[in-house]
Amino acid sequence: MNDQPFLFLDFEFTMPENKRKPEGFFPEIIEVGMVAVHGGEVTDTFSSYVKPEKFPVLTERCKAFLNMKQEEIESGIGFAELVERLSAHGHAAVITWGNMDVKVLRQNCQAAGAAYPFRGKHRDLSLEYKRFFGDRNQTGLWKAIEAYGKKGTGKHHCALDDAWTTYNIFKLVEKDKEYLLKPAPTKIGDLVDFSKLMKKVSMH
Repeated sequence: MNDQPFLFLDFEFTMPENKRKPEGFFPEIIEVGMVAVHGGEVTDTFSSYVKPEKFPVLTERCKAFLNMKQEEIESGIGFAELVERLSAHGHAAVITWGNMDVKVLRQNCQAAGAAYPFRGKHRDLSLEYKRFFGDRNQTGLWKAIEAYGKKGTGKHHCALDDAWTTYNIFKLVEKDKEYLLKPAPTKIGDLVDFSKLMKKVSMH
């Protein structure tokens, strides 16, 4: 891993009760998990619930799917504080599993009239994983780590645990890439023509 700072990021969002969305509904960030890495060392982690502003009451479907309570969300930070937190890592390369996290963040920033906090490039690790392994379909985060014979960190759909799992897959994929790019070590047989050498030896 080079000296580039990385930010492994995961969000959980609000969801409508069913396919008939309320007018003006859009997914709002309700939980953030991030792992900041620089020079191969974890330099910062952060996890918090985030209060939704446009639709502050969670649907039953959302609470059941994410195993969250309304009170937990109400104890969270505001969206402005979330943007401020993320801005501290504005120069890092942002790595997420899928592109939904960044899409929703942009949409939420637009709705709140806030500046998008990142200047570094975004990498969708699920796409890199798919290309690297030649998979036809994109793999889910936890399926991908299990394919490596490892387990996801903590529990699925907990933002910080998913951010850690993304970081762990990143390390595994980068290691595999390095292994493939490294030329095979030269064997002594590649340098010496043994058949000629043996002829010379037998002539003496």
